[in-house]
Amino acid sequence: MDATLVAAALSGAVVALLLTLFGGGGSVLAAPLLLYVVGVRDAHVAIGTSAAAVAVNAAIGLAAQAKAGRIKWPCALTFGAPGLLGSLAGARLAKSVAGGHLLVWFALAMAMVGLSMFRAPGSSGDPEAHIDPAKVARLVPVGAATGLAAGFFGIGGGFLIAPGLMAATGMTLANAAASSLVSVTLFGATTSLSYATAGMVDGRLFLALIVGGAAGVVAGARLAPSLAAKGLLARRLFAAMIVATAIYVLWRALNG
Repeated sequence: MDATLVAAALSGAVVALLLTLFGGGGSVLAAPLLLYVVGVRDAHVAIGTSAAAVAVNAAIGLAAQAKAGRIKWPCALTFGAPGLLGSLAGARLAKSVAGGHLLVWFALAMAMVGLSMFRAPGSSGDPEAHIDPAKVARLVPVGAATGLAAGFFGIGGGFLIAPGLMAATGMTLANAAASSLVSVTLFGATTSLSYATAGMVDGRLFLALIVGGAAGVVAGARLAPSLAAKGLLARRLFAAMIVATAIYVLWRALNG
């Protein structure tokens, strides 16, 4: 079996495992794993391929959350629609940036993700939150800006989407986390499609990531109960790992 595909499958398993255990933030490791473990040489290909895998993983999670009735569809779609346009613009801009420079920006985005995860997640909010004109006025610009960032960096953007939904609508963290998957799926699909049209998505590695991701989801579901008692500590250790990876990516980018 091709060692590269095995490495990609293992990388997909790691990303899916971490996503299952910790939610937002896990997908940001996909591109660095493709670059420094799998051996992808082009930063654009790594980002485009990882965005495609993130979109599939998010779609699977979205189906489960929709079945459970946790998604605030009007708010999620009002946020996601302008973000879709933003992600197209962000991906187009990113493709015009040299790979080394793009990795510098990507490393800074990773560091932001990691630092944001050190904060203990809140649980307050209104479970009956619904759409109205005032919320639309807040959701549209925040969604567009978040989509732009997600498209540029090739990440799902869940760490930005969920807080944005909570701030704009007052919904609970559980509803925001579930509803954010609508945008993560849209942004990831749009970003990867933009890269794919430029020949910057590796289909074989994408499939390997998905196959490995399926195993990671199963493993994460089994490990989650054992981490429940130490969830905040585990989340902060994971955040530290993301920050450390960001520093490594930045060092590699600055040193060619």
